[in-house]
Amino acid sequence: MSDRAKEIFGNIMPESVYSKAEKSKKKFIRKFGDDTNKNYPVKVVKNEYIGDLLGVKNIEVLEENASTEGSFPFDNEKGLIVGNIRMGFGHYRISMAMASCAKHLGYTPYWMDLNSYPHTTCTKVISAQNDLYSLGSRLSKNPIFNKLVWEPTNYEGFRALSYNAADQKNAELMAPVYRNVPKDIPVIATHVWPAQAAIHAGMKNVVNAIPDNWPMALHLSEGSIHTIQCRNAYMGYRILNGMNKKTVCKPMPKDSLVYTGHYIDHELVSNIEADCEARMNRRKNGKPMRFLLTIGGAGAQKEIFAAIIKYLLPYIEKNKAALYVNVGDYKQVWEDLKNEIPEMKNHIHEHLGDFKDTEAFAESALDENTEVTGIHGFWHGNIFEAVYCTNLLMRSCDVLVTKPSELAFYPVPKLFIKRVGKHEMWGAIHSAEVGDGTLECRDIPHTEQMLSQFLETDLLDEMCGCIVENKKAGLYDGAYKVVELAMGMKKGE
Repeated sequence: MSDRAKEIFGNIMPESVYSKAEKSKKKFIRKFGDDTNKNYPVKVVKNEYIGDLLGVKNIEVLEENASTEGSFPFDNEKGLIVGNIRMGFGHYRISMAMASCAKHLGYTPYWMDLNSYPHTTCTKVISAQNDLYSLGSRLSKNPIFNKLVWEPTNYEGFRALSYNAADQKNAELMAPVYRNVPKDIPVIATHVWPAQAAIHAGMKNVVNAIPDNWPMALHLSEGSIHTIQCRNAYMGYRILNGMNKKTVCKPMPKDSLVYTGHYIDHELVSNIEADCEARMNRRKNGKPMRFLLTIGGAGAQKEIFAAIIKYLLPYIEKNKAALYVNVGDYKQVWEDLKNEIPEMKNHIHEHLGDFKDTEAFAESALDENTEVTGIHGFWHGNIFEAVYCTNLLMRSCDVLVTKPSELAFYPVPKLFIKRVGKHEMWGAIHSAEVGDGTLECRDIPHTEQMLSQFLETDLLDEMCGCIVENKKAGLYDGAYKVVELAMGMKKGE
């Protein structure tokens, strides 16, 4: 196999870039060791949290010589690995969409989180970079740091081919976790590192499901098939636009790049018409408009949440609005909101840590006879439940309030609050263009203005109409197509 840090889709890296990539790898080896020659056994177990919902089994990478007794056998005919990392909530959410569609299509999804094997160099490297990214997300609330460091890094720094060269070299340290995984089982990676590591490990059928629609070399994993959610991103990736400053890059080979549409769960796509009709009926009949506020894995939006809640409280008191607030696995955020806004107290209904209760509430809220009022707070200590809670609540909400990250692609009317990283702004631009979301509201006054548009005009109905039309065009079928593409690679199609 050629050295993927030296040449990226025919674009030769300068010796200085390659030398820097090698130094990056050596730095991690000094810090975390090199387990290239380790022989980690793997064990397949049921996922205790979303196993029943999505048919998922976990791939555990054990310490050397550990027993694999009780492991399920790999389904060599219909098995499919969803490779991911815990970095925020986005990559887990996209993975859940892949697993959902795989299950619906009759395949067996295996969950492989490369950030969940703490004895491996792979997880140590990923965790260190995840911690750094989370710190940057939190510091980005400082406008000077955001302008001078965070946004340039997320927009132009990650865009450069030189960045991909370093990532490719570092990903060589992640390959050992795949050693005892059957090499022909398809891998769908929802972050580039599981894709790069799989290629380095000799996995034969790898799909790299790119999450963002701002083309960045960060997301390149040569040797895999890259899938794209948006047409403008497809064109940017095809020519590796701007990834080597003003130099015109050699383009990606046509068979390395596929446009699929948005990566969405089967449960959401299959119910689009019914859910949009319910939203329009609630507005027509004067029922409280249901806003779902969902905080991301970096936990950086508490201040905006507080402002939104304060703005909506008069509407909540008059039963013109209702709130779902999912703080993910950040319980302190919920406690802080209650302390900061004591007026919430008389309206609060808490769903904390009991996923069965959350499921029951989400199911009942779909009933047209159910009246949802007040402020419903959701928190779950487990990452799977924390992420999937939003998926469950999405169907019965009227407006999803979120930063323009992976949720920008979901088929529900959306109000976009301030981004965390400049690359995210393109999610809001795309959503506004296809009619299922607002522009990005970069400050509190514009956020409040958009809340008023939903409450006082027919904007909700307009978005619902666009969502239904988008479904007819296949815009939300991306996860089905990625699964079929991955399985087709194995079959030689």
